[in-house]
Amino acid sequence: MYADCHLHTSFSGDSDTPPREQIEKAISLGMKRICITDHHDYDVISDIDFDLDFPKYFEELSRLREEYRDRIEICTGVEMGLQSHISGYLEELSLKYPFDYIIGSVHFVDGLDPYYDEYFDTHRDNAYERFFEVTLNRIKKISSFDSLGHLDYIVRYGRKHGLSYSYGEFAEYIDPILKVLIEKGKALECNTGALARGMTEPNPCREVFLRYRELGGEMVTLGSDAHSPDSVGSAFVTAGEMLRACGFKYYAVYRERKAEMMKL
Repeated sequence: MYADCHLHTSFSGDSDTPPREQIEKAISLGMKRICITDHHDYDVISDIDFDLDFPKYFEELSRLREEYRDRIEICTGVEMGLQSHISGYLEELSLKYPFDYIIGSVHFVDGLDPYYDEYFDTHRDNAYERFFEVTLNRIKKISSFDSLGHLDYIVRYGRKHGLSYSYGEFAEYIDPILKVLIEKGKALECNTGALARGMTEPNPCREVFLRYRELGGEMVTLGSDAHSPDSVGSAFVTAGEMLRACGFKYYAVYRERKAEMMKL
């Protein structure tokens, strides 16, 4: 079973799952390595507290890493919310703690999370365009991450607002993002969370991975975005088949911020 490198636990404001439960589920699936990547969205206004308690986080994961060392390798990561105005803070944070892996994700745009209807009410005519424009600007400015998480995260919630989506519709916005990732040596995450939610495509969709490969992209990461044990490793077989069909032979797993290429 592929390594799951996007997992959340009770250290994330939107999960109640103890780290041990995620670890045990990964072991039961035959995984040899995982990376726990709890949320840290700094300087946002939300009903959920997305500020990660790093000292407690590292203390607990260090203890669990030692406890499970003969059963599974546990890497320590973070899913950092990318925002241009805190680029300096994010860079300092990436150097302050001994992360194995950092996912850079866009969750808040103009102070709003697309998870909530208010984002779509505010950006009624350009919801997707605005999201991709902001993503591009942020990854141009910020380099303190290893892989871009769920590039088209917004489509998970746009469909209930009647919005259509395909790579072709938004290629002019997505292509520049892919080119910046390639230029900076950053990976593109294949996030199976959408499949676990009943959608037919991962984030991003298959056409985006085809285009990324066509442009010369080689670095992909794999994560379930699981907030509970039932989603750990969700749809990984499907995702692996899709990535191979798109021309990828390997996926990246990070240790001490360095990529190790694993066969798909």
